[in-house]
Amino acid sequence: MNCFVFSGNLGNDCRTGNAGGQSVVNFSVACKSGYGQNEQTNWIDCALWGKRGESLQQYLVKGQQVVVSGELGTREHNGKTYITCKVNEVSLVGGKRDAQQAPATQQRQQAAPKQQAPAQPKRAPMEPTIEFDDDIPF
Repeated sequence: MNCFVFSGNLGNDCRTGNAGGQSVVNFSVACKSGYGQNEQTNWIDCALWGKRGESLQQYLVKGQQVVVSGELGTREHNGKTYITCKVNEVSLVGGKRDAQQAPATQQRQQAAPKQQAPAQPKRAPMEPTIEFDDDIPF
């Protein structure tokens, strides 16, 4: 069984097309491994077939973080070998991209009426302290 699971960010917006009468959504994911001077980025070319791809294409945009599982493969083109994945499942992870979403968020915050914190209930003045005599029998 060939099961490949990885996570990373999309390098570009997805591309849609048809092959053999079926729709296909193609996207490339940058998958990092290692750290420091040993950090390496591998690009994985992904193909998501059918209606799932059609429904996700609006969310598969440059910078979106995803977790992908599918069948690992390779392809040769002009003397180079490319890593491929026939996608079985895609999960969108991470938040929305901050750079493009920040203006919309700011506009919503400005348009929404500001709510004030509820007023604190007034407290009764402190009761006088009652001092007890030490000669109470109990």
